[in-house]
Amino acid sequence: MKSISSLKGIALSAFVISGSVFAASPADKYPESVLYSAPVKVAEGVWSAIGATQYYSYENGGHNNNLSFIIGKEAVLVVNGGSSYLLAKALHEEIKKITSLPVKYVVDENGQSHAILGNGYWKEQGATIIAHEEALEEVNELGLSGLENLQTILKERAKGTELVEIDQTFEEHMELDLGEMKVELVRFGPAHSPGDISVVVPSQNVVIAGDMAFQQRLLPVFPETDTAAWLETWHNEFAPYAKDMIVIPGHGEATDFATVDQWTRGYLEYLRGKVAELLDEGGTLEDAYQIDQSPYKHLETFEQLAAKNAGRVFEAMEFE
Repeated sequence: MKSISSLKGIALSAFVISGSVFAASPADKYPESVLYSAPVKVAEGVWSAIGATQYYSYENGGHNNNLSFIIGKEAVLVVNGGSSYLLAKALHEEIKKITSLPVKYVVDENGQSHAILGNGYWKEQGATIIAHEEALEEVNELGLSGLENLQTILKERAKGTELVEIDQTFEEHMELDLGEMKVELVRFGPAHSPGDISVVVPSQNVVIAGDMAFQQRLLPVFPETDTAAWLETWHNEFAPYAKDMIVIPGHGEATDFATVDQWTRGYLEYLRGKVAELLDEGGTLEDAYQIDQSPYKHLETFEQLAAKNAGRVFEAMEFE
């Protein structure tokens, strides 16, 4: 397993520039495992298995988001249960190569399938599953359909995957002690999807931002995404907190704040600005689909998301 433990704070920028910001994701970086890539050490006690930046597929084993873990002196905390039982098990096998400590907590960054559908494996290991209260609502509403979709895509790789209950929820903040390693669960505010949270390791200057922050792939605007509220959260809560920290986004490699700011806040403001111009000119939804988003065309999933994002922002801003 590779290590990037020397990366701290804004000094991470050299790593980002030399990395694969503009490159397409290769087929599978870790073919001997269900994981798309092996975990990398981001800071002392903080690791992340970086998922593919495309949609989940049979080929990437459903590993298209970042599965991170934090090791204290007494226990381990995993961020995201993963999209399947077998993927969660594969991550645990990697954890056991590093430490014999038990996985005490699994924290789901939101209620999406790739965050929650592997929870059943972790429950078998005795872990407590934690998520934001809004994520619980999404799990209750969409969890079964997400499971059915995953089973269709992953086929036999979905074996053992079941929808299980979240054990504990919180509203704004929760602190956990892993033994000489304090971890904070933070709800900064509305962002990409219901129940989005971040996991902070203050002693290591790391924020596992989850879907609050994007780089390397284009962020998606869901029908329920409030981009104005996301920007408000970014400016008022997330940016002041994370500006000098190592950031592990929901998708893509660990980086610095300036990078996720460019491709998250920058994209949201760019798209909203273009839509505002269009509305002032009396443009239509069809015109919105044609908005020039070429400054972002190098990002993964651009072809699938750009026009759709513009349409959804247009429909929302008509009534702002």
